[in-house]
Amino acid sequence: MKISGPREKLQQLGAHALSDTELLAIFLRTGSPGQNVIALADQMLQEFGSLYQLMTSGKPAFSGIKGVGDAKLAQLHAIAELAKRFFASKLARESVMENPQITRQYLQSLLADQEREIFMVLFLDNQHRVLRAQNMFSGSINSVEVHPREIVREALKLNAAALILAHNHPSGVAEPSRADRAVTHKVSEACQLFDIRLLDHLVIGHGEYVSFAERGWL
Repeated sequence: MKISGPREKLQQLGAHALSDTELLAIFLRTGSPGQNVIALADQMLQEFGSLYQLMTSGKPAFSGIKGVGDAKLAQLHAIAELAKRFFASKLARESVMENPQITRQYLQSLLADQEREIFMVLFLDNQHRVLRAQNMFSGSINSVEVHPREIVREALKLNAAALILAHNHPSGVAEPSRADRAVTHKVSEACQLFDIRLLDHLVIGHGEYVSFAERGWL
């Protein structure tokens, strides 16, 4: 049976079967004069390079795209915020160890398209639920200065039992540097003094990530 459009495809096959273009088209609902909604969605993704960049850009960035007014722009920003809140809510209720993919998607949604390096920490309770996700340090396009003592101080303040570290590489390449490995070791040593577990350090690139735990480095 032929599936005529993204809405019908969603109903018959589920949301997971849709491409980024098709999902975006559902939210846009209508195209622009002389351009159907699928073509408009595809043009927007090509222009911005990623869903994250598209959904978090301000009004001036859309000036060259016909058919995207204030209403569509507000809807896109609302969807982006809703997704972040969904991930945060889920991680506050369930162990991050049971949902490593959700944890990664949440961190990617926050960090993947940042223009400067941001170093985040997920502070976890003794059941590995997120107490707080906090941007601890911000840096330049290719480095960020991290102070393990400040991370531990915040963990003690929150009575956190475990941590997950995360930072982005604006270059898009997620492969950790020597400095990344060195600072992870320093944070791990500082945590051990207070019986706080360091569960992972995720380095986020563009569409890729590296997990220190998966590499066996923790």
